[in-house]
Parts: sequence; C-alpha cells; structure tokens
Amino acid sequence: MKPGQSSEARGRRMATKGRPRPASTDTAPVQDDIGVEARVVAGILLNAALEKRNGLDEALSQPPARALAPVDRAFARAVAMAALRRLGEIDQILDRRLQKSPPEAVRTLMRVALAQTLVLETPAFAAVSTAVKLAERDPKTRPYKNLVNAVLRGVGRDGPGLTTAESNLPDWIAARWRTAYGEAALTGLALAAREEPPTDLSLKPGVDPAAIAEAVDGEVLAGGTVRTGRRGDVAAWPTFEAGDWWVQDAAAAVPGRLLGVKSGETVLDMCAAPGGKTLQLAAAGGQVVALDRSAPRLKRLAQNLERTGLTAEVVAVPAEDWDDARTFDAVLLDAPCTATGTFRRNPEVLRATRPADVAKLADVQHRLLDAAAERVKTGGRLVYCTCSLEREEGETQVIAFLRRNPAFRTVPADPAAVGAPAEALTPEGWLRILPSMWAEHGGLDGFFAARLERVS
Repeated sequence: MKPGQSSEARGRRMATKGRPRPASTDTAPVQDDIGVEARVVAGILLNAALEKRNGLDEALSQPPARALAPVDRAFARAVAMAALRRLGEIDQILDRRLQKSPPEAVRTLMRVALAQTLVLETPAFAAVSTAVKLAERDPKTRPYKNLVNAVLRGVGRDGPGLTTAESNLPDWIAARWRTAYGEAALTGLALAAREEPPTDLSLKPGVDPAAIAEAVDGEVLAGGTVRTGRRGDVAAWPTFEAGDWWVQDAAAAVPGRLLGVKSGETVLDMCAAPGGKTLQLAAAGGQVVALDRSAPRLKRLAQNLERTGLTAEVVAVPAEDWDDARTFDAVLLDAPCTATGTFRRNPEVLRATRPADVAKLADVQHRLLDAAAERVKTGGRLVYCTCSLEREEGETQVIAFLRRNPAFRTVPADPAAVGAPAEALTPEGWLRILPSMWAEHGGLDGFFAARLERVS
C-alpha cells in the first residue's frame, strides 16, 4: 500500500468495466447505528450538489445538517461524496432494475443506499432497512417503499452487475476529454474520478519533509510535497499550530515553483484566495502583493499568513480594477475557471459545469491575462495557470495571448525542477497535468501552467 493513498483509492482500483467492489473509507466512521437523520442529510447534500456549484458546502452550513452531531454530519458528507463520484454507475445499476423512472426523491433514497453498500461498505441490511424507513415516513415516497425494498435487496442478492467508469462523467465532458487527450487518457480520467484524493501539504523552507511525512503517516513526493491518507481536522495534526505547513494539492503547488521567485523580488498574486500560492511565494522570500475580489475568502489567507509567520500585502479588489501603478518582477495569475481538474476533491464540478461556462470564463481569462501582462517588468516573468482540463482555458489562452503580445515568449518548464509529472510537459514547453498522472501515488488535481517572460 502506498502511504499517501486514501483507503478508497487503495480499495477501488477497478478495471474500466467491471463490478463495483465494496471499499473502506477513512473519511468518516461507518457505523450501523448512525441515525436515520444522517441518511436524510446525505440525500439533501447530494441533491444540493447536483443543483448548483458549491451547493454541497452551502447545504452543510444550513439546517438540518448543522443540527447533526459531528460524526453524523461527517458520515452524511461521506455518503454524498461517494454517491457523486459513482453517480453514473449507481444509476446504471438502478436503471436495469426499474421499468420506469421513479420520482426523484425515491431515486435519491436508492442512490444514497447504494453509495453506502457499494462504496462505503455499510452492511446491506442497515442501508436497505433505513432506506425503506425513510420511504415510509414521507407521503411522497411512501407508495414506493416496496419498490425501494425490492430494488435494493435485489442488488444485494444478485450483485450490481457490470458498470462503466466513463458513465460517471457527463457525456459532453467525456466527449471533450476524448477529443483533447485520447481514449486511453479518458479511461484514466474516468478511473481517477472514482477516487477519494489524499491530502497534500506544502512546507515552509527549512522544515524537514521526511519528519512531517513520518508525523502524518505520509510520503514525500517530487517537489517536496508531503502526501497523507490521514483524514479529519487538520488543525489537530502535528505542527499545524507551529505553522510548518499548509494544505495544498501537489499540482496546485507547481505554478508557484514554476514562477521561480528569488528572495527580495517583487511578486503579484492576482487571484490569490484561498492563498496556498501566496504562502509559497512569500515563503520563497518574495515581497508579495495578493489580490482577490472576495474579501471573505481572503480571511483564510490572512489566518494562514499569521499562523505560518509569513507576510504579504493583501488587497480585496478585482485584479483588473486594481488602481496601482506598480509593476513586478514576477506575476502569478491563477485565473478563475471551470475547475474541472479538481473533480477528485469536488466531484460536483462535473455536474454543475455547463458548456457555456467554458466560453464565459475564457473571456474572463483573456481580460485577466492582458491585465497581468501590464504588471510585468521588462525581463520579468508571468505564470498563467488554471485548474481546468478544458483547452480553451489553458493552451488556447496562451496561444492567443502570445499572438497579441509579441513582447512575451514562453520559457520552457522543467517538470522535475517544479515537482510535476514528466509526462505533463507539452511540446510548447507548458505543463498539462492530468488527474490520472501519478496514479501509483493517488493522482493529483488537473492543472495547466505556462511560464512567460517579457523580453522587450
């Protein structure tokens, strides 16, 4: 077992086509006696995530989720996340046993039950019994309680049957990724979408990665990121209060390293929240200005700066509206995007994103790139990145930018030097990181990053 992999990742390395196998999870305790209300909330969270982006997190902060005990709330979230990651497969299983589609509330009950039994290893009798109880107590679902019982017991008796990992991806996204990256890469991405990701830590300079890895039962990845399968409140983990590290996916740490900040250089982080890259740039010795349009999201950055003892000038303002004449040695633009590369942590992005969102955000990225270029000193450098797998938000943006900005050129990336997978290097010298890379270590978020230099 790889120490950096989560228990879901270790337990669910399945073929593209095959039977879903039960797997354990350390996200939350799996207990037979966790109350019925936790299952109710799991359905609420699942539907909230399917309705809109960030819906799950919003629902967690509202009643009835807030009324649950912490262990029940954690269980409800774990069930909802498992259902989101396997939604296509769960629906394949259900549709084979349903002559016609039942009301959405009934389907939600069955989705929640199958997420428990097929992914989280909840005993079938407990999941089925609770689903039937829930169906019976709601007048809208009561007429379907026998159907719920029959379908779920049938799956338990006969097994789930064959399912496809690709079914967990919306058709339009699967088609885009097949065209952009090929059939083999699509298979890898579909498998990655099933997995619960590990937790990655970026360390302050001078902190021993091996010591932190030992303390959190993890491993040290290329670039110095520490990866752990540990779950729970990170504030209780070793040396958190000492400010030795912060949570940041291994891929998200690459653009900051690619910028190559030296001590004393002036640095602008244009879309800084939640702040992991700002901490990196400050830790490298840069004199950092961190901009973001969201003052509430910058509070987390301010808290982490205080905890780690790092410093940066934090300004709550849209980057393109910032009224300041300064230019910088280095500029980082982690632009707003569809975030489809983060589907391992945020499986709801695949359901919440629409084709029109890609074009809409590409226009925002275009404007921000031009604003970023104006902030770069002659001889300075600009790193543009997004956590999207859509080429319009990555490669296409840089191609168009270089055409309209002849003063800039690409500086080819060295994957080994910045802690990126070797296969992420593109022919142009950019980095295209796919979540299926480093699968033996538990994968990583999807990212695009390009380093550009103002030459005249």
